[in-house]
Amino acid sequence: MTRPRVLIAEDHRVVADGLVLLLGERYEIVATVRDGSDVLDAARRLHPDVILLDVSMPHVSGLESMRQLREHDVQSRVIVLTMHADPELAVEALRAGASGFVLKESSGEELMMALDAVLGGSTYLAADLTKEILTLMVGPADLNMPQLTTRQQEILRLIVRGQRAKEIAGTLNVSSRSVEAAKYKMMQQLRVHSTAELVRYAIEHRLVAF
Repeated sequence: MTRPRVLIAEDHRVVADGLVLLLGERYEIVATVRDGSDVLDAARRLHPDVILLDVSMPHVSGLESMRQLREHDVQSRVIVLTMHADPELAVEALRAGASGFVLKESSGEELMMALDAVLGGSTYLAADLTKEILTLMVGPADLNMPQLTTRQQEILRLIVRGQRAKEIAGTLNVSSRSVEAAKYKMMQQLRVHSTAELVRYAIEHRLVAF
């Protein structure tokens, strides 16, 4: 079975080596880079599924690297891994294109949860910052926005939290097929084309209570 491919962009060797040891058995570590100016080139050459990206990189910051990745249409998903427990930074990272925001003080288990969520098409936010991040991302209410049913809101809330269809089905005591059907209908209503876009739309428009 092919393992998900991960590129690590981290300028501190001890941290980078620790990540390789932590993740190496479960994921294929395609490379580690220690300079922000090398991120784009490595991503284009190696085609990782996910990039673990530190914000504070030499020469080119993690945020600028994400903008470069987006400009060059690199399809790899990005998880920002940082020591800065700053919800405003998290919001900026999400708007720059990140699919996840995890703190370096988080457990290895949480990091792997984030990787699995992002690989599954979801967005993952550091548990300690989720409420603050969502509050900052709230925009003005749109009176013309499609109204979701109570069940759709329940399913969407769990999708935003990173749960997959099978987990949501177990939580709500419904079938996985029902969950997928509800998600597909919401995507049509909101005119989004992927789970990641659905999550981002839900966060930015505060469609569900957290």
